[in-house]
Amino acid sequence: MAYKVYLKKGEERRIINGHSWVYANEVAKIDGKDKNGELATVYSHDGRYIGKGFINHASKILVRIFIRDERDDVDNVIAERIHNANAMRRELGYDNCYRAVFAEADDLPALIVDKYGDYLSVQILSLGMHLRKKQIVNALVDEFAPKGIYERSDVAVRKKEGLEETTGVLYGDVPEYVQIMENGLKMLVNLRLGQKTGYFLDQKENRYAVRRYAHGEVLDCFCNSGGFSLNAATVASSVAAVDASEFALDNVQKNAELNGFTNIQTVQADVFELLRDYRKQGKLFDCIILDPPAFAKSNSETQDALKGYTDINVLGMKLVKDGGYLISCSCSHFVTQAMFEKMIAEASKRTGKRVKCLEVRTQAPDHPTLPRADETHYLKCFILKVMD
Repeated sequence: MAYKVYLKKGEERRIINGHSWVYANEVAKIDGKDKNGELATVYSHDGRYIGKGFINHASKILVRIFIRDERDDVDNVIAERIHNANAMRRELGYDNCYRAVFAEADDLPALIVDKYGDYLSVQILSLGMHLRKKQIVNALVDEFAPKGIYERSDVAVRKKEGLEETTGVLYGDVPEYVQIMENGLKMLVNLRLGQKTGYFLDQKENRYAVRRYAHGEVLDCFCNSGGFSLNAATVASSVAAVDASEFALDNVQKNAELNGFTNIQTVQADVFELLRDYRKQGKLFDCIILDPPAFAKSNSETQDALKGYTDINVLGMKLVKDGGYLISCSCSHFVTQAMFEKMIAEASKRTGKRVKCLEVRTQAPDHPTLPRADETHYLKCFILKVMD
């Protein structure tokens, strides 16, 4: 008999409004008996039907709802959702590289699919989706006809689901580097070793927006594979691409050569230390890009993260020429846009610089957000004009 999950009184409101997660501490009782990872039906305290999702007793997120009607044909639902998600991206004009499935935002909780040219990179974050990996691959092959599919489920959050981290080829063959086209630029992406699923696709439109501001001497901090650097190099006289990772900088160099850029210099360094050294040297830049990794990976780390963001933005503002630009980003959803804006104001106060906000940007439209699910809205990108 399939599981029937009954919520405590009042706990259904958030879920009825569109959130997918049912936390274990929101549940009043569970009836029935089935295998872990199978479909469970969720009801309100008074027995009203809410939806269905995969259950996992090992996780604080007991059920991830993705069916709101009475259907229970899971394989067909997954295939239909994958098709609908991809159709929306194609309607928006995405073709070569994009996020094809964005988990909860596409009604497929814990499943991420990124398209890199003729190849797909997949991340599976829950037990229920993990148990249906074969069906997911079949649906992806039917929808995309890819040359290869690579799994990048090497993320710590899987441990909370009782799953081990795993990577590997799921279909076809996947080369060491896959070539994509982003913003008219050629990019080599390593699906096996690159960040996240291979590359940060969520910043693609912010990277293009940089072309309006990245004139003169540009400093790209935490450059990763060089997405911002390459876009800046289309208009800047010089770009210094900085990262602590030798692997990332090797990728930047490959991508620069692939596009024929000779105005990009790579610098291997700790960004905080390098900015302090530049300050001592009196070095200034026309445009500085700050795109650090998430400083807060849990709510308890938020205050420490804000201190880190403040420090790096203070250093950045001090190194921008009068009238130059600072492009400052955060990819942590625990640091809200309001928190980030307050941090920018604090950094401005500490440096004595006057700052004008020209643009507030977020993740690209292939990473849609849900108004009732804060976790889906994570990326902030502030474009600032900095004046003495």
